[in-house]
Amino acid sequence: MTSTAQPSVYDYIIIGAGSAGCMLAKRLTENPSKRVLLIEAGKNDHYIWIHIPVGYLYCIDNPRADWRFKTANEQGLNGRSLLYPRGRVLGGSSSINGMIYMRGQASDYTSWVKVTGDEAWSWEHALQRYKQFEDYHGGANVWHGKGGEWTVSKQRLRWPIMDIFRQAAIEAGIPASDDFNQGDNFGVGYFDVNQRKGWRLNTVKAFLRDAAQRPNLTVLTEATVNKLLIDPVSKECLGVQYIKNGKTQSAFCNITQQGEVILSAGAIGSVQVLERSGIGAAAHLQSLGIPVIADLPGVGENLQDHLQLRMIYQVKGISTLNTKANSLFGKLMIALEYLFKRSGPMSMAPSQLGAFAYSSPDQPSANVEYHVQPLSLEKFGEDLHAFNAITASVCNIRPTSRGSVHISAADPKAPPVIAPNYLSTVEDRQVAAESLRLTRKIMESPALKPYSPDEYKPGKQYQTDAELIKAAGDIGTTIFHPVGTCKMGRADDPMAVLDSELRVRGIGHLRVVDASAMPTITSGNTAAPTMMIAQRAAELITGA
Repeated sequence: MTSTAQPSVYDYIIIGAGSAGCMLAKRLTENPSKRVLLIEAGKNDHYIWIHIPVGYLYCIDNPRADWRFKTANEQGLNGRSLLYPRGRVLGGSSSINGMIYMRGQASDYTSWVKVTGDEAWSWEHALQRYKQFEDYHGGANVWHGKGGEWTVSKQRLRWPIMDIFRQAAIEAGIPASDDFNQGDNFGVGYFDVNQRKGWRLNTVKAFLRDAAQRPNLTVLTEATVNKLLIDPVSKECLGVQYIKNGKTQSAFCNITQQGEVILSAGAIGSVQVLERSGIGAAAHLQSLGIPVIADLPGVGENLQDHLQLRMIYQVKGISTLNTKANSLFGKLMIALEYLFKRSGPMSMAPSQLGAFAYSSPDQPSANVEYHVQPLSLEKFGEDLHAFNAITASVCNIRPTSRGSVHISAADPKAPPVIAPNYLSTVEDRQVAAESLRLTRKIMESPALKPYSPDEYKPGKQYQTDAELIKAAGDIGTTIFHPVGTCKMGRADDPMAVLDSELRVRGIGHLRVVDASAMPTITSGNTAAPTMMIAQRAAELITGA
């Protein structure tokens, strides 16, 4: 999907072909008079494991599809460093993520309006944008759209132990839910997923393949953007400098016709490009020998992520994927089921059953999310345990901890310094302790009693708040939702990188359109909200 000889001047240049970039490519090429360049550092998405849902296991930490970032050693995680997957392939992280369709809660968007002063970010307006690009399995209704590019499907897999956990959660006071996307997530049920007939749906299939048929779109893969080309006097973004096939090349933006450069490289990548271009905290840029174009101290700050606490319970008298997938015959049957039916374990998202709950009665709305799996393993990339077990991962969906990401050198090959700063606030540590106790309450419910659940991780020896916080640091890991590093905000907020229309402060013809724009993280998985932001950007850019 890489074009060759094309004009070097474009109306719009999009950096990053991920969840936002692919949608923008389709929306902005709808006007045939506008020339669009889409630049992606990764390769095409032809790798088979991208498209088989369970293939995320073979994409994460694989240079074919992942940047393979790591965090700094985290004090809140007892000195551990984590893998920090980000998609480096057409489709970006939509090619390697968990495929869960989640908008967040209405209150998330109320907070965005408060921070930005812009009613366009309200839940009511966001809901209309979601409906525009959605193709919902249940048809159009007050909450959902039909006929859009982004397919929302029911899962093609169920496990008896998941249904039993669901009943246990109901017994623990969490109501049943068949739709987590109506503005209040409180409930337990199966996640909706972004799949088509048992195959992963990434943003390449949903948006880019149609757009790529248009003559006004040029797609460059394996092209790493080094920096933005900015006039130091006018402070206008004139284009981009990128590296392809070992050669440094440039592409320019037709700013006389209101052209724009749109940075959609994600919460990590967009910071890297901005800082290499001289946009960021002046002291940090000067320490790396980068001339300062715009002193914006908020670039790379305000990093937020969901930390999942992976509790594992051994169970008896019922099978889980552990035993099925640990035998040659079981693996053969799993493969045959997917081959002929596109169902079963190979069709499954990383998490099947979800729940949103209150960690304590003091919370104004559901503040923790469960991702429940009929399997267990020591850590990602290792074999499943030999015994039957389930994993109940619980994460604080409104963390108050804030971290940062910054470049370590001007060289685009240098890895960034990613410091999420997990569990750095009293509030987050308290929610962690409450979450572990809530999970124990669910596992002690009558529905699960016949299966003798036994806490394998972190272990029943952790009881006091201090012990549970220590346990959270031992078992906590990212659920891959970094946001907020180029946040929107009001003009009087010195840490706001963007205005409410996603324009970089002090720089003309430049927007950031991806998860980094979120001032606060949404209450759930972040892929769909990122697409909603891209839908808003398309409206702003085209005037639609």
